[in-house]
Amino acid sequence: MSQNETNLSTFFAGKLQEAKTQFERTIDCKHTAFDDLYPYMNEQPQFFWYKRYVAWQELLTTVELAEELNINWQKEFKTKQQNFIESKVLDAKVLDEWYGKQRTEA
Repeated sequence: MSQNETNLSTFFAGKLQEAKTQFERTIDCKHTAFDDLYPYMNEQPQFFWYKRYVAWQELLTTVELAEELNINWQKEFKTKQQNFIESKVLDAKVLDEWYGKQRTEA
């Protein structure tokens, strides 16, 4: 692997982690950069769903770019998370089971 390939792989690993963290913060209803873009929307209940969809799309886009560049994105995610990403559909199951059963049963 060349130095450029290593740098690109490292770069995308960081971008994948950022997108994953952003999405997880939306699951946990924590502040994200998206909140700063639309501070007047924080009072709207639908805003939490909207920002989850935006973060999900960011994650899917980052994964898609990694795939196009033949960069292994799967190592950054658990098997179940990989399956959710590959199905591309954000639904309640993804939100409930993203962290695994131990989290939802606690």
